[in-house]
Amino acid sequence: MHATISTIEVPRGLSGVVVAETTIGDVRGAEGFYQYRDRSAVELAATVDFEAAWQLLVTGQAPTGEATAAFTARVGAALAGIRDDLDDIADLVSRATPDVLAGLAAAWPLLGARCGIHPLYDLDPAGRLDEAIVMAAATPVLVGALWRRSRGEEPLSPVSGGGVVADYLRAVTGQEPTAAAQRALTAYLISVMDHGFNASTFAARVIASTGADVAACLTGALGALTGPLHGGAPARALDGLDAVGTVDGIAPWIRAELAAGRRLMGFGHAVYRTADPRAELMKRVAQELGGSRVALALEFERTAERLLAEAKPGRDLHANVEFWAAIVMEECGIPRSMFTPTFAIARTIGWTAHLLEQAADPKIIRPSARYVGPPVQQPAA
Repeated sequence: MHATISTIEVPRGLSGVVVAETTIGDVRGAEGFYQYRDRSAVELAATVDFEAAWQLLVTGQAPTGEATAAFTARVGAALAGIRDDLDDIADLVSRATPDVLAGLAAAWPLLGARCGIHPLYDLDPAGRLDEAIVMAAATPVLVGALWRRSRGEEPLSPVSGGGVVADYLRAVTGQEPTAAAQRALTAYLISVMDHGFNASTFAARVIASTGADVAACLTGALGALTGPLHGGAPARALDGLDAVGTVDGIAPWIRAELAAGRRLMGFGHAVYRTADPRAELMKRVAQELGGSRVALALEFERTAERLLAEAKPGRDLHANVEFWAAIVMEECGIPRSMFTPTFAIARTIGWTAHLLEQAADPKIIRPSARYVGPPVQQPAA
């Protein structure tokens, strides 16, 4: 006898529920490992350029020199065709709001309308890929331009051959980026391009399953990302370091936070039951970069993990990627208010890969719910 919807046990947050099959990536939380297609994501983040990882995720092609060069040229051509549109849209949106994430959420649909993008339902796979590349290529340019306009500065033109990461750092910091900063930010961006069916990725796939256009899918995903429990933690992790001030202040501050029942931002993860491999990578990157925060952050991590183990026995809580990403981004010159927009640039690559995969399935995502409200009121006699 089959179970009915009313008798099926549904875990909170759909934890552990498989809702689709994917060839894009896999996260094995018990092992502390995740992959992009057939490659270790951490290894990719440490060894390849942003464009190579982007190519692998959205096309499935191995990130070889010749293939990546062709893909990079394709991205450049896509940007060249919309450069004037991006300037116009950034100017228009920045007049309405100085908030970069809100501006990006408004800019994507405007760009889609300006470019005449189509519903995914009406496109063949090649057309879907073309439009996904255009929207993703526009994202770091828009984010950088919106940031500069929020500060009353003119957007900077990209340097020919500089690459996505170098151009973005230049736009945000206003300075020529060092090779170390480029490599560090590249590692971060690649490490967070995709991570299973997180809330924003699932939102993108749900919208894509309706046949909506790429801009609609990305805008919906970004809405999920803006939540503090998803994409807003890097900046909040630095708030903790600011609050403790010195090594001597770490333990008392953490104890007070735990006693008050507040969540320790930058620690714990919904999937990993061991060390977050992205955090381990970012810790190494932070130590290589150096800077005034690293020693304090290392002691904060050690103390936090010890006190969390005491306060929450049975739970294996470690620093997650947001904690060490905050140290890296700050050292690269990215302002705290730009941490989540920077995260969004990376995650846009994963979102486009997933919406392309979802668009190939004609079945709309339409789950059911179990009603637990009061019964229907009977009419009075």
